Amino acid sequence: MEGGDDIRPGETRTELPPDFDAGLYFIGTIRTPWRNRADCPKNPREAGDAVSTIELDPRYANALAGLEAYRHILVLYFMDRARRDLVIQVPRHSGVAQGTFALRSPARPNPIAVSVVELLGVEGTVLTVRGLDCLDGTPLLDLKPYRPAVDSPDR
Repeated sequence: MEGGDDIRPGETRTELPPDFDAGLYFIGTIRTPWRNRADCPKNPREAGDAVSTIELDPRYANALAGLEAYRHILVLYFMDRARRDLVIQVPRHSGVAQGTFALRSPARPNPIAVSVVELLGVEGTVLTVRGLDCLDGTPLLDLKPYRPAVDSPDR
């Protein structure tokens, strides 16, 4: 959804660089109940009790060893349907123009998201989780254990 003229009054976009700086491997696909942006929750809390699955590419199956010991995990994913050229945005919830880096909006130069989710189970290369707020079919970038003693600023 890059470019286009579908920006709100007060928003500003920028010209994107001609080339990418890095390559990534998508290691799986996220399956959620949400097929379009209008239905997708705006944050993990809004996702409520909705259960999603993460389908890991079988070549990375061994990388899951030990993950089931954690109650929560960090899921990093690529918001592949987000625009990438906005530098000033006007969120619907506030109506106040803000810089992209002051927001958690999917519209950003590198539409990478991170969510802390509850890990409900691991069966083969399929993880069942609660707390994801992305569209069905979103590419998975990485999984990491959530360790409160390290990851929580309130520790």
